[in-house]
This record gives sequence, structure tokens and C-alpha cells, in this order.
Amino acid sequence: MSQQPSEEAEELTPNDRQRQLIDSTEGIYLVDAGPGTGKTFAVTRRYANIIDQPAVDPEDVLLVTFTRSAATEMKERIVDHADYSMRQLADAPIQTFHSHCHDILREHGHAAPSHLGLDGRITGSTQVIEDELVETKLFREFFDQFRDDHPEYADFYRALSTPTELLELVGELAAKGVFPTAEGWYRDGEAILDGDFAAFKERFDAVNQPRNGGSKQSQLRDGLSRFGRNKTYLPDAPSKSDLRGSRGTKQLDDAVARDVFEEDRTDLKAFVHDLYFEYLAFALQRNYLNFGFLQLFAFVCLCENPQLREKARFEYVMVDEFQDTSEIQFKLALLLAGTDNLCVVGDWKQSIYSFQYADVDNIIEFRDRLASFAADLNSDADRVDFDMDAIERIPLEENYRSTQTLIDISEEALVTPATSSEEVDTSILDDVVNLNSNAPFDNTTLAGYQHEDDHEAVLSLVQDIVGNDDYAVRGDDGSRRPPRYEDIAVFTRTRDFGRELMDIAAVYDFPIAYDGGVELFRTDPAKLLLAWLRILDSDADRGWAVVLEQAGYTLDEVDHILETGDYPETMRTFRDGLDSMAAVGAIARRVFDRYGCDGDYADVILHTIQAIHDSTTLTRGELIQFIERGIEAGATHEIHTSAGEDSVTVQTIHAAKGLEYPIVILANMNDGRFPPSSGNSPTISYQDPVGLRQRKLYAEIDDHAHPHVYHNWRYDVLRKCLPREYDEERRLLYVAITRAENHAFFVGGDDPNTFLEELPVALDQIDPVVEAVDREATAQAELPFAVRTPDGPIGHTPHSLMDDSVFDDAGESREVSADPDGEARGIDFGSRVHDFAEAYALGEDVSPSNEHERRIVDLLDGLSGELHVEEPVVLPLDVDGERVTISGIADLVHVTADTVEIIDYKTDRTRHAQPEYRKQLSVYYHVLSEWFDGCRVNAAIFYTSNGNREPIEPLSLADLRAVVRSQMPS
Repeated sequence: MSQQPSEEAEELTPNDRQRQLIDSTEGIYLVDAGPGTGKTFAVTRRYANIIDQPAVDPEDVLLVTFTRSAATEMKERIVDHADYSMRQLADAPIQTFHSHCHDILREHGHAAPSHLGLDGRITGSTQVIEDELVETKLFREFFDQFRDDHPEYADFYRALSTPTELLELVGELAAKGVFPTAEGWYRDGEAILDGDFAAFKERFDAVNQPRNGGSKQSQLRDGLSRFGRNKTYLPDAPSKSDLRGSRGTKQLDDAVARDVFEEDRTDLKAFVHDLYFEYLAFALQRNYLNFGFLQLFAFVCLCENPQLREKARFEYVMVDEFQDTSEIQFKLALLLAGTDNLCVVGDWKQSIYSFQYADVDNIIEFRDRLASFAADLNSDADRVDFDMDAIERIPLEENYRSTQTLIDISEEALVTPATSSEEVDTSILDDVVNLNSNAPFDNTTLAGYQHEDDHEAVLSLVQDIVGNDDYAVRGDDGSRRPPRYEDIAVFTRTRDFGRELMDIAAVYDFPIAYDGGVELFRTDPAKLLLAWLRILDSDADRGWAVVLEQAGYTLDEVDHILETGDYPETMRTFRDGLDSMAAVGAIARRVFDRYGCDGDYADVILHTIQAIHDSTTLTRGELIQFIERGIEAGATHEIHTSAGEDSVTVQTIHAAKGLEYPIVILANMNDGRFPPSSGNSPTISYQDPVGLRQRKLYAEIDDHAHPHVYHNWRYDVLRKCLPREYDEERRLLYVAITRAENHAFFVGGDDPNTFLEELPVALDQIDPVVEAVDREATAQAELPFAVRTPDGPIGHTPHSLMDDSVFDDAGESREVSADPDGEARGIDFGSRVHDFAEAYALGEDVSPSNEHERRIVDLLDGLSGELHVEEPVVLPLDVDGERVTISGIADLVHVTADTVEIIDYKTDRTRHAQPEYRKQLSVYYHVLSEWFDGCRVNAAIFYTSNGNREPIEPLSLADLRAVVRSQMPS
């Protein structure tokens, strides 16, 4: 049995397949890296092996990762096995496709838009929009102008469900490599939009064949038995009988395939072209790009500029998580490969990101796509010039995570029906690499449970598992031990169940935390901000109702206050203070300070509001609409709450990919939840192989009294030829199961889904009994969505103790100005400098973009000892019998053998605000003095405007109490 490649082990022994990958540095390799097979271990060892060659430097090797955090982890692992330090690898091209494309454009992309006939330019100040809500706001602004400028497309506007579906379409086309030009479409873009009739005809024929040897009608004819029901088609649509054939017919006429495929889409393509092209122009004019546009322009640069292409090539290219790449990323990898030393690593069974435009066929059809994409790129110039005949496949076969029982059932999941009528092709198991478990023992429990209250069923199951030797897990030394809360992860297909589970868990004081994408504007901090904004705007009653209820008033009391207008004095005073503020960011900050919202949620909301404000200069009313749309859309942000000590983790399956837990509970296994119920598809969409299509059509018919939005009968037939795909849902099920090391449980409610019914797992009724958790027995996790009530204990942040008026002259004002370095200044600038400092201190792949950041680099490079970044601190105080907490985050804690130094970054041009900053540093000082008893603790401000580090004499606790006392209501 080979040694398990874990981070804890000091010396790791590769197994035979891993050794093959590590040593095979020349040539084209497709690596099948299933879950738990030590992929990162082998990839980083291979990279270290390559760069340790005498003639190879890190800049000769491109290692593409799926996320920034993965890039950082890769660098850390490589340092352990190569003759390079973390600082030496800081600028090495170990990064995401988006990040690498950004680097190309910053250096070479100034004129990239001109290749498409666009007038705009890409500059060093061009921003990358990462927040989907921010871009949605910008796109709506663009679309309003586009609609005014193009009345000729009025029929398309009338048929749309929402303009934002067009933003999704643009993203889909960009990921496929379909780009507009001033005159038409770049390269073969229009042919891709037209679709591929031959490929469609194959699918049409497959579902149109009579079944049971010809005695039963085809799947397609049966699927159209409800054709036209509850739908209205234009008069030229065939009747149901004309389309399906006369009674006794077993299949559709062969001519139907061409009739539905060859729809006139001239106007549709013109509409999409103009919208796409002008949105690109709008983004350039507003000086921003999204991730898709980064790749678009980098691809165009590499295609059109042979000198750049030659300069940008690498001797070695490695792509991790290849199953999650898009078509444009596959083509970018080919353009960046200067030799045939190309290695792609992934697992088709874990391809679960189609909503982010990942194309599983990149890895399933790797050989065919490698040849076809290269031929396409070489159609008019020699862009890919290495030999592609010899491709070696390396399957990693040893699993170091799960027991064999879990491995076997995970493979069963790949062919488990998602609906009662679905027939799954089990031949896909022929392509599955059989994994061998390296687990020291296999005591796996696989069990399914059902109860009408599946939230309580999950919590009851957790309590039954914890401390129970029947569910023993593998300890650090490989031996068995009883499970703890922290060994358990609860996975859900959608976020709603996780949020509901958290609310119910809070009633029992359950040690549990949510980790992953959060619908940020549905959290309590966002709802409170929205309430106060409504109070300031024209919807005061709705706002007052929320803040009064949150403060503990009963519904009757709230109704009385709303009727009389007799609002509490402290609330009226707070409202008047907010009303005097001009900047929406300042309003948000003050609201969060009042309610003690100083965690990740408040920080991300503030960052998002500031980003949208900087891009659009939104008013209060527009901010209200922005938050309301965020609530409506369920837009998510990645926020990771602290799981605390010995606490259960709740995640979506998507967020759990790449992680592992001793015990997994797959919850909410209910019909309509997993897979989710299908909603309406977009009005205008792209889909292989039928191309660009429109689901609904607006038309005015002469013999109709009123214009109408009709359904498109051709689209309805096309859709039946391309039935809903459940393979990705099965892959999600596979990913969930393969996160488990020892045990897996499945829990459903009244209406269990087909997965739960069809998996080879016994399904039992459970009678849940949940008991309150003893807080002394386990540490409570940080629960999301919680807001502290001002009635106590009173919550403060260091910022809430400061006098805001000093910032009007301090150079870090609410308004935007320019400093002597020529940098745009403001709150967002300060946030970006802080973000850079954090990333650089953590060793992430970042480079300074201005003098402030360069001075931070000099500071950090000159520090020895340990660096602790963004340390949360809480100082409890008793002020005149009131319990008070002051919570904040220290930018940097520098620890040496006998000294601890707190360093806080400030971008101010003057020292005007230093007395106020002294309050902030004093809070950190007293907390750190207690943490590091016996060490000398110092506090300093590092002014990034000139690189000075100025020591701060901290206030005493008595002085801090006096400051807090001055902020308390009289």
C-alpha cells in the first residue's frame, strides 16, 4: 500500500501512476485524475521536476489552475519540492486563465479592440468586474440606452422575459469563441450560430426511431403528444396531427428535421450581433472588462499578432481541472503552447460547472477536439505547429480518501435515473477508471432516511452520529475513533435548504456554520440596510416595520407606531444622522456600525456597494432597486463563515468540490429540489448543435385584434430532440458521495427524489428527536445572517468610535481625489490597497500596480518572523455596568521572538486623522497584549503615501471606556 499523499506527511512516496506522471515531462498527456487520487500532489511534483531541469526556468512553464486559491496552494506545494522559494515563484505563471489573459492584455492588449473594429482601448487602469450584481447593474444601464438607440428591434424587446438573459447569452457566446466585429462575426462565428444540421439530424434520428422493434411509437412522437397544449403558435405552425402524423404512425416524417432546423434567423442574428458588439463598446468606454471579455480580447490578440504569439508561448503547458474549461480556454491553451509538451489533468465525472460555461466534452472528446480546434486555428495561418498524433493517457487509480464501499456506490450514482421515466445508458461505466481504495479499514455505513421534516431529520441524524462508535472514522494515525461534529458535512443541491437548516439549528444552539456561496442581499445586514434606505426614501413604512420588529417591538406595537408616527427618539436621531450623509457607502457603514455588523457579510456588502457606486454613481433610490434586484435574483457571493471548533459544515455540492470530510450527509433529496425543478428557458439562447434560437416571438397578425407574444413551434420540436440533460446532476451526486472518507447518508422529506429511491441504499423512516446542544461541551460556530441588537450587549467597531468629521480633510475622504502619485483616491482605493497587502502577505500571485502597493511590498519584504494577516479581534469592556464589545480586524500582526507589532495601513496624505486612528490601534493593542502575555506589544501606522511607519502610543483601558461612554445615548 503506497503512502497517502497528504499535506501533513513530510516524505511522500508516489505510487506507480503518479510516478509515471511526475517523470513524463515531454509530450502530450491526458491525465484521468479521479477523486482522492493525489492529483495536486502529482501535478506539483511534476512541475518541480520540470523547473529543476538546468535549461528550464519557472517562466518557461504555464500552470493553469481553476481558482486563485488553487494557484496559491500549488505554489506552496512546489516550494517544498523545488529549488525555488515562494518569493521566487511570486511572478511565475501559475494562475487562472482569466489572470493570465489579464496579464497579456496589460502588456500587449492596448489595441486589441481594433481587431474587432472597436474604437476603445484597454489600458492599465481598465477594471475587471468580478461581481455579477455590479455587472448586471451596468448591463441594465447599457440596455436602456441600446433600446432607445435601436427601435427597429422592438419585437425582440417585447418577447424578452428580462434583459439580463441577454447578458447570459453574451457570456455563453464569449466562452465558445463567438465574437462580433464591426462588419459581422469574427472568424467562423456566424457558422457556429447557425448550428450543425448533420449533428442535429443524428440526434433527431436517434429519438425518432420506433421502439420495441417497431411496435411502439418513437420517443420524439410520444414527447410531442402534448404539442400546442396551453400554447399559442403563429398561423403557419402545423397542427398536432400534421406534425406527428396520422393515427397509428410510429414516428415523425423525416422532412420535419430540416423544416424545424432551417428557421430564418437573419433578424435574430442581427439583433444579437448589434447588442453584443455595442455592449463591448460600452464596457470599453466605461473602462471595464468581465472575465469573458478578458479571454475574448486575449484570444484575438494571440490570433492576430504572430509576434505576440511567439513571445507569449511556453515550452510547457499544464492545465489543472481540465473538465471545467470552456471551448475558448481549450483554444487559448493551444495558442500558448509553443511545443507539444502539453498536459491536461481532470476528471469528466466531476464536471459540474456548465452554468459557468464549462464544457465536459473538452475532456471526454479530448483527442478529437485537440485536432479540430488546432485545424480551426490553422485555417488561415500557422498558429499551432506541434505534432498531435502521440497522446498518452495516464489514469490515476489509487484513491487515498474513501473506502471501497463509497467508491463503488459513487460509480453507481453515475447511472442512477434522475426521473422515474428516464433510461440511462450504463455503457458510460466502461469509461470509468476503476479506483482502488487505500483506506486502512472499511466500516462504511450507507443509509437513506425519510421524514416529513427533513431539517430536523438531518439534525437528529447528526446527534446520533456524534460520539457513536458504530460510525467510527479514520483518525490522523489511521486508527478508528468516534466522530465529532467537525467530521460531518451536510451537502445540499440548492442554498435555500442550507439557510433554512441554519435557522432551525440556531434554535437548538447547534454548532454549525455555512461555507460557500451566500445570497448576500437576503442576509439580515442587507435587509436592515434596505430598511433604513427605505426610511430615508419614499417607502418609509416598510422600512420602519423592519427596524422596529428587529428591535423587539411586537406587531401590535409596530402597527401603533406606524399609525401615530411616534418613532423612538434614538431611531429618529439615527435617521436624521443618516439623512445628512451624501455618500451611500457612508450610510451603509453607519447602519452596520449601529447593529454591530462587522463580519464578512457586512464587508462584502460594503465592497459591492462601493464598487457599484464607483461604476455608476447610483443614488439612494437606485441603491434600493439594486438591493431589491439582488434579492429577487438570488445573486451569490463567496463568503466563508468560521466553522468554529468542532462544528458541522453546511455547503452546496458545488462549494464542496475539492474538499473531503469523514462523514457526508446529502440532504434535501426531494423531488423538484435535486435535480431542481426546471424553470422557463431564456427567450433567446444558444445550444449545440442547433445554434442560436428564440423561444417566443412577438407578432401582429392582420386578422387578430391585438398583438401577441407567441410560442415558437420550431423551438418546441427542437427541444424534444435535445431532451433535458441529467448527466450533470448525476455528476453532482457523484461529487457529493466522493467527498466522504468513511460514511455517507441520504435524507429526504415527504416526496423523495428518484435518486434516493433508486440508489442501492436502504431507505428507512426516521423519527427525529433533536436536543439542545450543551454550549460548554462544544464551541459555537459563527452563524451567518445574525445581527446583534443594539439593546445589548452594545456592539462597537473601532470605526464607530471615531469622529468621522476628521476624514473630510485627511486625504482618505468619501470623495474621490488624486494624490501626488497620480492615483485616484477614495474609499475604494483604500480597499484595493488593503486587499493587495493581504494577498501579498499571504504569498498570492499579485503584483503592485501603484506606488502605495510598491511601498507595502518593500515593508513586507523587510519583515522577519511570522506574519498574521487580517486578524479578527474582540475587546470586551464593562462601561458603567453595560456590557460592551469592540470588534475589529487588524491589518497585520508581525510576531518575532520577543516582540509583537500591530501594523495598520493608511492611504492618507496627511496625519490629520491620526488621533482617531489611535483609538483603533488601542483596541488592537489591548487584545494582542492579552494574547501574547510576556511579549512587548507595539502599534504602528504604515502610511502608504510615503512609506513611513509611525509608532502609536495606545490609550489606556480607562481612556477607551471614556471614548465608548461618549458614544452612548445620554
